[in-house]
Amino acid sequence: MSKDLVVILTALNLEYQAVRKKLAGPHVHRHERGTRFEVGTVQGTSCRVALGLTNKGNHSAAVIAERAIQEFSPAAVLFVGVAGALWDTAKLGDVVMATHVYAYHGGTSEDDGLKARPRVWEAAHGISQLGSHLARVNDWADETSGRRRAPQVRFGAIAAGEVVQNSKISAEARWIRQHYNDALAIEMEAAGVAQAGHLNGAPVAIIRGISDRADGTKSSEKDRNWQPRAAANAAAFATRLAVELVREQEQFAMSQADTPHTADSPKAHVSNTAHNSTVGIMAGSVKESSVYVGTDPKVTGPADLVAELDSFGEHLKRHHAEGAPDDDTYREALAELGFARRAVRENTPESSKRATMALKRLRGLIAEFPELVARLAPLVVAAGDLS
Repeated sequence: MSKDLVVILTALNLEYQAVRKKLAGPHVHRHERGTRFEVGTVQGTSCRVALGLTNKGNHSAAVIAERAIQEFSPAAVLFVGVAGALWDTAKLGDVVMATHVYAYHGGTSEDDGLKARPRVWEAAHGISQLGSHLARVNDWADETSGRRRAPQVRFGAIAAGEVVQNSKISAEARWIRQHYNDALAIEMEAAGVAQAGHLNGAPVAIIRGISDRADGTKSSEKDRNWQPRAAANAAAFATRLAVELVREQEQFAMSQADTPHTADSPKAHVSNTAHNSTVGIMAGSVKESSVYVGTDPKVTGPADLVAELDSFGEHLKRHHAEGAPDDDTYREALAELGFARRAVRENTPESSKRATMALKRLRGLIAEFPELVARLAPLVVAAGDLS
């Protein structure tokens, strides 16, 4: 993980430019598949930002977010831009930070009507706590001279769909009020970014400036006036959040380096040193972990790794049979495991990289299950060693 770098993604050029104005010395970083990012530092700080443009829609946002996470291994991913307000709670120009994101277009059509099948992703606890702190401190906004009201930060659900919502009386609007009436804002990309973060174990924050009310006034003169202001406010809060995230990471790293650990230390601490198959462990205490002593992964080539992946698949199957992970997560985990297995069989430097990425995504899916994570860890290392 890059402790000093945060990825910021936007869907529109207007939003991109609002963030870019906050960066010093941006330079182009080109992904091998052609996606262009700009990497710079937030002005006056050491916080690095990789800025990218996803274009509209959850699908595009998910792909670019996945690509950015794999490319930069960031401390966090922030999705920044404008949105429409669904309630009067958030005023024009205010910033909404998502506590959770709804993918509201999931459903099933039955004889008696359309039934909702929502998916929801909660924001990472640490990011939510930091965002709330910055809102209380309330010194993040740019100079607002000439404006009657300083922007406020609101916290609540954001609904993400596949259409531009611009009505309060349409069937779509009624559907959202019926099933997602706690959502403060609505847009078209947050669900894709949240899913990419979930699959990769990357913390995600969705930050939106309110530019309209999704009530038929989009593309009006009022909307055109508010959109750049809302984008600027979202960019100001997001870059301040990025700086504080990096600062916390640096402070935590320094505290870990400076804090002595003894056998009587109340804090659990484990240091591992691995050279090929030799692992040394110094531990004050180990909790909720599996430690294997005197055994090696026994991976000396692709065939051995395939066998180990098959064995891991059996453990995953047993866990699922006992009720965890859930069906959706289990299917996604099996897909990543299968992708890694096929890549290992190809036995090329490029396939080794693909296998490692698939196993890291798998690790994100099973992060809540320490035993599975412990079993997977040496396989991730082994996949990288095959290159």
